[in-house]
Amino acid sequence: MPGGRLTQQERQQIALGLADGLAYAEIARGLERPTSTITREVLRNGGPTGYRADLAHRATERRTHRRRQAAPREPDATPQAHGRDAEAVREYEETLTTVFMQSGMPKMMARVHAALCTTDSGSLTASELVQRLQVSPASISKAITFLDSQGLIRRERDERRRERYVVDDDIWYQSMIASARSTAQVVETARQGVGVLGPGTPAATRLENIARFLDFVSESLARAADQAREVLHTKPEGAAGDEAGQTSPDGRG
Repeated sequence: MPGGRLTQQERQQIALGLADGLAYAEIARGLERPTSTITREVLRNGGPTGYRADLAHRATERRTHRRRQAAPREPDATPQAHGRDAEAVREYEETLTTVFMQSGMPKMMARVHAALCTTDSGSLTASELVQRLQVSPASISKAITFLDSQGLIRRERDERRRERYVVDDDIWYQSMIASARSTAQVVETARQGVGVLGPGTPAATRLENIARFLDFVSESLARAADQAREVLHTKPEGAAGDEAGQTSPDGRG
């Protein structure tokens, strides 16, 4: 399987594959490249409907040029834990950032969230994020405020009283519940509009249909989040409590 950066010819093949409606995996097989490489390339350069080989190639050359200029100022690369490939980790973090952006998250917020998700500890301080992402403290502060408002991070204090930003197993549950609550507010407001615009009118009917659809979705989302949390994050009975709950044959602990 070839390595290194994509060539202009490969980018043209990607564009042709997208035009033919091929899946990323199928395009990757034709180029003998990892699917993740194709996914990152397309999402970073306009998405499946906006990808253009020439623009993508020029954008990559600009990014490479900027990295070479910045290289003398960057600190020495920190050795990766668990024997990971540093370049592969960096590229994956870029891919995750791009996917978060495609879901509607602003770029800096996506970068911070991806950085938190790819740390073994699942937590970083503001200064650690500044150093890791090479951005200003103000940019980190703005991103943290946004992520906190969306329920995508949790704040806590460490032993040195520094504020840490945490992504753990429960964060996505909290985010889903926050999203369901937000959708419920849209439902309530839409139904208020039915009374204002007059039941049975075209506008009121449209709002009622919106309310019914979103009401069903928000309830289903909250129910699914509760079920997933219970199934995925609840320890099996006896795993931790066997010893504590074990009794002797005569009934005494």
